[in-house]
Amino acid sequence: MRITSLCGAALAVWLAGAAVGSLRAEDTNAVPPGHAGHGAVAGEIANPEPPKPQDFLFLGSESKTARIVIIASFNAANYGMNFNGFSKGGAKYVVPVGWTVEVAFTNRSAVPHSAIVVERAVAKRVQMGDPAFEGASTPQPLRGTTGSKGETFRFKASEAGDYAIACGFPAHSANGHWVAFEVSETATAPSLQFGKNPAYVPAPGK
Repeated sequence: MRITSLCGAALAVWLAGAAVGSLRAEDTNAVPPGHAGHGAVAGEIANPEPPKPQDFLFLGSESKTARIVIIASFNAANYGMNFNGFSKGGAKYVVPVGWTVEVAFTNRSAVPHSAIVVERAVAKRVQMGDPAFEGASTPQPLRGTTGSKGETFRFKASEAGDYAIACGFPAHSANGHWVAFEVSETATAPSLQFGKNPAYVPAPGK
């Protein structure tokens, strides 16, 4: 009897995961289970003033270091599955190859989220694997975190290419919870582009 109950519970969990995984980012009329309205913070309007890139990218105190701020569920866009208000690659960080990247991650939602740097193609998968660079993720990215305490991680962008900063919680990135991250051989400074706006490049001392 206990075995039957455990099998039933496992089947229910698997079906729930499959339902989320089958939802495509383009299905705007469907709401992922548990995500309706979770992007809004209590007492805050659902869509605040558009974010400014200078609030999310800085030069570090050490040479060739970029400091990145990532806020999960910044607003209610994409059912809260967004970073800094953007999803589906709508924002793009660029760092020169060989630079060190420091990431400060915060999740505004009660729904678990995380951040992990992966190859761009991996961002469309239901489940993430290992990060593209050593140390390039929040702790336990598959489980995610909640609350305003935040997490930090640091890594070296040692190989040029097209990557993504994705939510590692299963199915979230597949449903658009990722922004673009490029490691460039030609860039001489980090930059951040929101939508179609010009890319922001922090000046020395900022």
